[in-house]
Amino acid sequence: MTSISGKTDIDWPAFAAELAPVEVISEPLLVKKRSRDFFWYSPILNEALKRCFGDLVARPDTPEQMTHALAIAYKYSAPIVLRGGGTGNYGQAVPMDGGLIIDTTAMNRVIDIGDGWVKAEAGALMADINAALAPTGQEMAMFPSTQDIATVGGFVAGGSAGIGSIANGALRDPGNIIALTALSVEDSPQPRIFQGPEALNIHHAWGLNGVITDVTLRTVPKRDWVGCLATFDSYEAAYGAGLAIAKADDIGCKLLTTIDARICTYFPRLEGHIRANKHLLVSLVPDEDVAAFELLAQARGGHIDLILNDATRQDLGLPHVFDFSYNHTTLQVLKADRSATYQQVGCPIPPDPDAIVQLRPKLGDDVWMHHEFARVGGDIVTFDLPIIWFTTPQRLTEINATYEANGFPVYDAHTWNVEGGGLKPDYTHLAWKKRMDPKGLLNSAKSRFWSDVADLEPDEILAKGQEV
Repeated sequence: MTSISGKTDIDWPAFAAELAPVEVISEPLLVKKRSRDFFWYSPILNEALKRCFGDLVARPDTPEQMTHALAIAYKYSAPIVLRGGGTGNYGQAVPMDGGLIIDTTAMNRVIDIGDGWVKAEAGALMADINAALAPTGQEMAMFPSTQDIATVGGFVAGGSAGIGSIANGALRDPGNIIALTALSVEDSPQPRIFQGPEALNIHHAWGLNGVITDVTLRTVPKRDWVGCLATFDSYEAAYGAGLAIAKADDIGCKLLTTIDARICTYFPRLEGHIRANKHLLVSLVPDEDVAAFELLAQARGGHIDLILNDATRQDLGLPHVFDFSYNHTTLQVLKADRSATYQQVGCPIPPDPDAIVQLRPKLGDDVWMHHEFARVGGDIVTFDLPIIWFTTPQRLTEINATYEANGFPVYDAHTWNVEGGGLKPDYTHLAWKKRMDPKGLLNSAKSRFWSDVADLEPDEILAKGQEV
């Protein structure tokens, strides 16, 4: 079989035969389909990655089958990329070196549930985990807006926050990732359990330094969440109201989002339900706190447009309110116009509404703000996921520079390097890569620095990181 990617010199029929009994997908069209994630959110990544394909897909359904697949890949020195639901936006699951794509979605069991925790295989869907938790009176501390197709392993390997982060912090905050198991890639792959803070050595490394097989995450008591949508005459008023609600002792939000009125014109399912040409605040609030939410939003100049418990939402035929948050906001726009893109921007800490007021006119009409409220390390923070009407890479650089010059750090959504997002400031993840993946088969193209340290020992890699 000829290499689909054109980048490997491997006898793929022989390789596939040795993978048995692991399910194999070799049809080129299906392999190419599984070589994709949501990198097309970025026109820059789309151009760079759209011709990158794997050569073969393996779909193990047990840890033992995963171990076998990794051993065969090691034998053939085949590049490996792990894939869950394929909802990542940076090309994490795109095989830039060709090779083997391992689809984890058949490893989808909820293994165990306890008081305050759930353990699930890496390919379990976030929505299925929440469904399994519901009879126990618990729910996940946070989940992505793509929960219906996102896997828990993919969320831990590539995510950082989500619905629930305003209450429970970022994934990397202590206690949210309780433990994970990762397999090494060697002649006889070995499982290693990373507990507590050790799990951060694998978290957000895009699967380049170990193959996650199961994850234990924090759970919290389940509550009756109500979607609350309010509109405001100015974006600054919506943002200020969001900050006041985040600080309120009598309102326990699970989601808090502010959206520029121009973005709301791309929400056809909300047409007739929210005031036109107004700036939107989206929240999930416990049923017992809705009255306090309404009073505070109105006191800040807001108009209460929708109060949606599940029954009301279903009667109206409306989606979950988190379909208008995080990168689902971007997706709603992209459904109508692929010339849009987005960026990831930090905001001053503590949040400063005046800084938003001063920044908005400096950005230009091609940048439409969208903020998410969260807690990181116990502090209330906001980050901007603006809609950007893309014209040229040079204009995107100008927009980034405007944010940076005004004290808003940019965590670039238009790079395929794991180090590009600002979450990996040292070489710790590369030292673990050397320990867990001595041949450098796991997603190595996604690291800007791996080629510089691949021949070093783990301690030497850490020392080099201190020099940089």
